Amino acid sequence: MGRLTAIVLGSAAGGAFPQWNCRCAVCQLAWAGDPRVKPRTQASIAVSAADGRWTLINASPDLTAQIRATPALQPRSSTRGSPIEAVVLTGAEIDQIAGLLSLRENAPFALHATPASHAAVAANAMFGAMGSMTRRAVNPGERFMLAGEIEASLFLVPGKMPLYLEGDTPELDTESAANVGVELVHEGRRLVFVPGAAKVTDEMRKRFAHADVLLFDGTLFSDDEMIRTGTGQKTGRRMGHIPIDGDDGSLCALGETSARRIFVHINNTNPILIDDSPERRKIEAAGWQVATDGMEIVL
Repeated sequence: MGRLTAIVLGSAAGGAFPQWNCRCAVCQLAWAGDPRVKPRTQASIAVSAADGRWTLINASPDLTAQIRATPALQPRSSTRGSPIEAVVLTGAEIDQIAGLLSLRENAPFALHATPASHAAVAANAMFGAMGSMTRRAVNPGERFMLAGEIEASLFLVPGKMPLYLEGDTPELDTESAANVGVELVHEGRRLVFVPGAAKVTDEMRKRFAHADVLLFDGTLFSDDEMIRTGTGQKTGRRMGHIPIDGDDGSLCALGETSARRIFVHINNTNPILIDDSPERRKIEAAGWQVATDGMEIVL
């Protein structure tokens, strides 16, 4: 088999970048065409073992545009068909599942998700149109195989229920099957994808210590970022996302991780989106990269 390849289909948080209705300081640069920033679609990756078969990790609302931008995911031979054989969900937020509706045109694929995420999908009548989708429930800790002999497993990550399910008093940093990370292993090489995490636990650090590549939640640089920028009323932690900066941020919490570290799921307000900003220089000095749409990672 070939080497494990991951393509970052989208690297932004919900709403993409620039967000369609936002003129925060970072979005203004994008609207003006400033070359220091690059537009980004909503977070998802595609993985393959170089055999022409692909698995999506999450299906963002931007999936159709992402397929158009990614030749490897486009139909090849028969009149109808797709190299996308499966989708794995890390949760059931809108920006993780809405793209499933773009896969409804009778191309069969398997949906791997926890029972909690399957329940959220099944509760929405629109997904009843997905007759070609085979639903496969996976409990955290179970190992399952994807196309190309890629071994996958889901693991618990502190977070919260999807926004549309959270209620008035959400639990913000508990571990539950509503929010998980994905670990992929192929021929001894290991990639971990965690687009949403409220905090970093000791168990997560132990898992990351064996990873070759870590794609991790980079939603906000500072916890009060959206409040300060006038773009929201919630802190990052209230939204279930650990900030990058600060004594208890991810930059500090994951400072000893030896994997190639890449921030993904980046909110439109986050100044790490700006090339050569002080915040970008700070994370790069600590050994981190910022994901961009189309980034290819070969292990």
